[in-house]
Amino acid sequence: MNTALTRVGPAAERPAPPEEVEGSETGGKEPAADAAPGPSTAFRLLVTRREPAVRLQYAVSGLEPLAWSEDHRVSVSTARSIAVLELICDVHNPGQDLVIHRTSVPAPLHSCFLKVGSKREVAECKQRFATSEDPTVSQTFMLDRVFNPEGKALPPLRGFKYTSWSPVGCDANGRCLLAALTMDNRLTIQANLNRLQWVQLVDLTEIYGERLYETSYRFSRNEAPEGSLRDFAEFQRRHSMQAPVRMEWSGICTTQQVKHNNECRDVGSVLLAVLFENGNIAVWQFQLPFAGKESISSCNTIESGISSPSVLFWWEYEHNNRKMSGLIVGSAFGPVKILPVNLKAVKGYFTLRQPVVLWKEMDQLPVHSIKCVPLYHPYQKCSCSLVVAARGSYVFWCLLLISKAGLNVHNSHVTGLHSLPIVSMTADKQNGTVYTCSSDGKVRQLIPIFTDVALKFEHQLIKLSDVFGSVRTHGIAVSPCGAYLAVITTEGMVNGLHPVNKNYQVQFVTLKTFEEAAAQLLESSVQNLFKQVDLIDLVRWKILKDKHIPQFLHEALEKKIESSGATYYWRFKLFLLRILYQSMQKTPSEALCKPTHEDSKILLVDSPGMGNAEDEQQEEGTSSKQISKQSKDGDPEDPTEDSLPQSADTGGREPMEEKLLEIQGKIEAVEMHLTREHMKRVLGEVYLHTWITENTSIPTRGLCNFLMSDEEYDDRTARVLIGHISKKMNKQTFPEHCSLCKEILPFTDRKQAVCSNGHIWLRCFLTYQSCQSLIYRRCLLHDSIARHPIPEGGCSPGCGRVRLSTLHAGASGAPLSPPGSLAVGDREQAHSALYSAVMNPHLMNTVTGITNMRRASHCVSKEGCSLLCCHCKSFIQTTPKTLF
Repeated sequence: MNTALTRVGPAAERPAPPEEVEGSETGGKEPAADAAPGPSTAFRLLVTRREPAVRLQYAVSGLEPLAWSEDHRVSVSTARSIAVLELICDVHNPGQDLVIHRTSVPAPLHSCFLKVGSKREVAECKQRFATSEDPTVSQTFMLDRVFNPEGKALPPLRGFKYTSWSPVGCDANGRCLLAALTMDNRLTIQANLNRLQWVQLVDLTEIYGERLYETSYRFSRNEAPEGSLRDFAEFQRRHSMQAPVRMEWSGICTTQQVKHNNECRDVGSVLLAVLFENGNIAVWQFQLPFAGKESISSCNTIESGISSPSVLFWWEYEHNNRKMSGLIVGSAFGPVKILPVNLKAVKGYFTLRQPVVLWKEMDQLPVHSIKCVPLYHPYQKCSCSLVVAARGSYVFWCLLLISKAGLNVHNSHVTGLHSLPIVSMTADKQNGTVYTCSSDGKVRQLIPIFTDVALKFEHQLIKLSDVFGSVRTHGIAVSPCGAYLAVITTEGMVNGLHPVNKNYQVQFVTLKTFEEAAAQLLESSVQNLFKQVDLIDLVRWKILKDKHIPQFLHEALEKKIESSGATYYWRFKLFLLRILYQSMQKTPSEALCKPTHEDSKILLVDSPGMGNAEDEQQEEGTSSKQISKQSKDGDPEDPTEDSLPQSADTGGREPMEEKLLEIQGKIEAVEMHLTREHMKRVLGEVYLHTWITENTSIPTRGLCNFLMSDEEYDDRTARVLIGHISKKMNKQTFPEHCSLCKEILPFTDRKQAVCSNGHIWLRCFLTYQSCQSLIYRRCLLHDSIARHPIPEGGCSPGCGRVRLSTLHAGASGAPLSPPGSLAVGDREQAHSALYSAVMNPHLMNTVTGITNMRRASHCVSKEGCSLLCCHCKSFIQTTPKTLF
């Protein structure tokens, strides 16, 4: 039987592998004759190294030390802290390297002791067990680090065992929460509220221990009374029932609530499942945004019945608009099964009637990691779930489909992948591609291929030694859109010898080409650039390297804009133009601060003409060297109209300046289009909800006049909307007034407002109100600001539920940085602004000068910056604290 094959996701266009059968497996009712080939010589995954490599201060710890969040932050578990690396696509950075913002979550200073009774009773029992004459009791007690986290003669247990990221939109800023499990069994939830410091919101281990203590360590009243704590078996039971093994977040569960103005408000909640050593699972339900202990709604305990549990993961399935969920639990002995989770408190969610066994054999192959990816079956015409689990050096997979006959389960193993056990596994949620790695520096890419009934796998080998040299790998993680793979590496063997010292590094490699990233951005259903930072960073890297926008991308984007006209494509076009503008700028040279060795000594003469001629020759020589160096970075075989000119004389610089002016004009045109579209949405909200007091403070008349000020702008929708608003306002203007001099603020610029006395105020890009306060929120991409320091309902602009339920035009859906903090790249601007304020005392009396001095002083005090000159430092030290 010749079975037709369909590749999942972007891999569908790749040719079928013609030779070398190795490691492909079939499952369910698939015959062995239909086995698909394994490694293919017709297709090879090409990976490219990205700089910089981030060196870790401490050794990694835990089983899965690497995790990548949906808001593009990478957490690395180490022996003293959690290193958090945030990937930022900065449109104002001309460098080609990755822009990474690094923070850290320190480990607790004190050891965690599980609450198994009163302090006095626990101390007596520990003394009794330590001095017991029975060696099975005394030795077991002394060697168990759960009972003795401090270790006495041994070093204390420090570091982190596991980390898990929540979905985006869970904290007060609309970003991800971090659940951290330490080596001494302390489970906490961390949040990064000001981008510079992580804050512990709640200690779940302490709360769960208090709950067990109040219920006498029983889950129901029907259970028999617990034994005495003096019994060593009871002492072990109480510890095992609250010692976490793994924890995982579910997706966000949303319900609708009707507000007083008859609008529907989404109320969100999220679940956190915690697996304990005795097999029980605690399911915590949190209300969003999560703020602390008061946001905990409930905590239910499920008995899994699995001995020696090792890992769990959420199974979430959607069938006929009905959402189902469950928990996939794996054992150290081999079995894997799905447990039902009752979500009666969440309307519209269902679960299984009974547990489903995916693998029941006790083959002593421990389940190391489990991933579940939702997919669409092209032959069965229905959604399905792909469950993969790392068991030793094999990968166990299971395909779940729901049909009229019930739940169909197809499972098998993929063999021949690694010669050593798998140390880490990750999966791309976009297309179901699975990546596994062993400690010898080999990574396997498993691509699922659907057949008539189940699926098969084609796998490719990625040798990291070809990219980084001889290395050992300790963990991998794939970015949300599958563009990058993060790898933890150390030095490998050199000439058969192990290295003396281990240097742990987090390195990044590309998994997609520029063409694949651009195609995925154009066909994306997310419609948010911030949620696809890894893809747009690949596009940014390509444009900065080649100094032009490829013609196929330009034509495809113009077709998308003409056909749909969605704001997303206009923002993408604005992003490309800004990156192109940065690529054509001259690279900053250190010659402005330090003299180079190539500069020759010049004799100073009284004649100004000779001095000018020498300066002109020197400037021409320097510019010619810079342009020749930039031309080497581009592709000489692919000249385009956007490439830099090759000559450095006056005639050569003029075309480049004209090109920059042309690009700047295109940027302003796209920004104006986005501003007008957003203004229409703001006016629509004002017209529909006039009774809301907040909307009366919006400069409605100014927005109407600004839209109609351009005679060439002819938009029938805008004219009709402005006509309705003018009738409703009935000659009322609602002007804005300066808070310093009470003069009227005219609406002449969309970015700032200037009164007749020269006071300048920045305008909010959400409501176009003047931000007459010193605290506001700024976009991470440095495009715009928000007037309100806290988003409405705790949601980020990427969720689309901020002020007026709209997005600001230039921020590309990126979240806003917290109030009072400096975004990446603002330090140098604050330093220069403070220096100009010190050297020009008249700026002290302006609001802009005071704001810049506050920001710079905050940078010095909070970030420990040492780039300021002596004048600025002495100014900050002598200035009264009330000013800052």
